[in-house]
Amino acid sequence: MRPEEAWQSVLGELEVSMGRSSFLTWLHAARMLTYEDGHFIIAVANGYAKQWLEQRKLSEIKRLLSARMGRSVEVTLTVMTSNSTASSQSPTTPPLIAASQAQPAPAATASLSSDGLLPRYTFDAFVVGPGNQVAYAAARSVADHPGQSYNPLFLYGGSGLGKTHLLHAIGNFVKQRGLVCRYVNSETFSNELIAAIRTQSQEAFRSKYRLVDVLLLDDVQFIAGKEFIQEELFHTFNTLYSANKQIVLTSDRAPRMMVTLEERLRSRFEWGLMADISPPDLETRMAILQHKAAQMGRELPMEVVEFVARQIQSNVRELEGALTRLLATADITGRPITVQLARDALSDLTGRRVNITPSQVIETVAAYYNISVAEMVSPSRNKELVQPRQVAMYLLRQETDASLPEIGALLGGRDHTTVLHGVERIRMRLEVEEQLRRDIMHIRERLYLNTQPS
Repeated sequence: MRPEEAWQSVLGELEVSMGRSSFLTWLHAARMLTYEDGHFIIAVANGYAKQWLEQRKLSEIKRLLSARMGRSVEVTLTVMTSNSTASSQSPTTPPLIAASQAQPAPAATASLSSDGLLPRYTFDAFVVGPGNQVAYAAARSVADHPGQSYNPLFLYGGSGLGKTHLLHAIGNFVKQRGLVCRYVNSETFSNELIAAIRTQSQEAFRSKYRLVDVLLLDDVQFIAGKEFIQEELFHTFNTLYSANKQIVLTSDRAPRMMVTLEERLRSRFEWGLMADISPPDLETRMAILQHKAAQMGRELPMEVVEFVARQIQSNVRELEGALTRLLATADITGRPITVQLARDALSDLTGRRVNITPSQVIETVAAYYNISVAEMVSPSRNKELVQPRQVAMYLLRQETDASLPEIGALLGGRDHTTVLHGVERIRMRLEVEEQLRRDIMHIRERLYLNTQPS
């Protein structure tokens, strides 16, 4: 790939892996300034984004860019300035790309209003299907009658299924009615609270989130285990609820599954309506693709729509990423949009849509940790076996259709509660342990590479 193509491809993959909310916060405004002799210089929106990316994502960005460039590369992050324009492009940057970057890059929050809402996420832009009907209807009811029906509303489900979209749709709807609304993800909420404590500005922080008509809190699972964050959210919740103000929360799991969440918060999250969102069926995925393509002013042949929808089954975010990649490939190569082009453009993604068996997961995890399968499934509680076994439980749950009892049986006849504990333990550690995130990423890569499509 050319350097800019590699960078755009990496951005697309990071948007899928990070999640839309984190991507918008940290990488939405990032621009490639120069590339020369294996060295990328990337401009980001501000010092906070630079620090966050250097600590959490720089090694991954380097790895992804190296893979696409076919060589080892270095990446330097710098804070964007008004001079970060095409004039600083290296000669290796294509002229068309340099021209497109001649204007100053937008700020990270350019597409965000001061209340955190993304205007393009509306109810009209949400494709309804069997897996999200209840969540959609509840969100519409809350938007029509905030603080009266379903308070709080708790939406939960896997990553990329539309929870964040519904939050913004609620916010945009009530905002048009003149109500004060604020959207925030739990990471931003936590970071702002820490900054407020450091600068002794807690009252301003509390006013920001308590003097509203509607509070929309995304990815609440990330506050589990953070005691002082939970304490602040507890009092914020009580203040809003007592004033009949609407609270809407999202998570990747139900409250009862957040084992390190304080009981007093868990019970409050369950006071109103809990609605889960499940992965879209084939017809819904096809409708989503057609809708997204229409928004981009494009039209896809029906056989291409069905092909892509059959390959990408897990979530809407991956579906959108696949569509973006397909259209970009068509534009870059000048080829017509056909099933063959889709197969070529999405070859690495469709390679993941395989029938991964539980035995393949167990064998791959065992090989990664240099232990035998026999040790993995043995009754031994040796501490050197605990992490591999729990990682296997987590990946069996994520990558296969095996139930908790089935996973327990595969791993030496363990009880389903033991499996549930292992899965939740890995989920919690993934929130804070970079090395574990890398381990699981590498295991997944081995699993996908060693498994042939069915």
